[in-house]
Amino acid sequence: MKKIKVKDKEFALSIEAAEIEKAVVRLADQINKDMEGKVPLFIIILNGAFIFASDLLKKLNLPCEITFVKLSSYTGTKTTHTVRELIGLDEVLKDRSIIIIEDIIDTGITIGHTIETLKHLDAREVKVATLLFKPKAFQKSFDIDYIGIKIPNDFIVGYGLDYDGFGRNYPDIYKIVE
Repeated sequence: MKKIKVKDKEFALSIEAAEIEKAVVRLADQINKDMEGKVPLFIIILNGAFIFASDLLKKLNLPCEITFVKLSSYTGTKTTHTVRELIGLDEVLKDRSIIIIEDIIDTGITIGHTIETLKHLDAREVKVATLLFKPKAFQKSFDIDYIGIKIPNDFIVGYGLDYDGFGRNYPDIYKIVE
């Protein structure tokens, strides 16, 4: 099995790039169908979702706007359970169709916080698209509209996901070797 080292930790191959690509195509097809006749605003959660968002948005065949927010709730391999907004939203959301693009949803703390913020800004609808979802780690009750791949509760890197800022550049996804 293919392994990599990121900083002081070893990771083993978990999801190959070809499987990721299939999930991205499936999600794009679903969003194209659901958003037909609408002009959604895509809000990309930085830093992790930038690669997924780029691949997904290139496959959409609808008019849309794109913006970014930078949020943080992790230090090292653990969640802090506190969401820090590092770069905020500057668009008017009243009566807009919003799709949040996230790389991974585990506890749901970051996205739950974001959904509540957007609802207070009078968005018409707020949907969530995530490449990866950890059902066993999920602690919230909101709906996730677009899920690419369900995964176990492992710490992972690659395809935009990081360990202390490192490992985002790999085309595959790797899980930590304990």
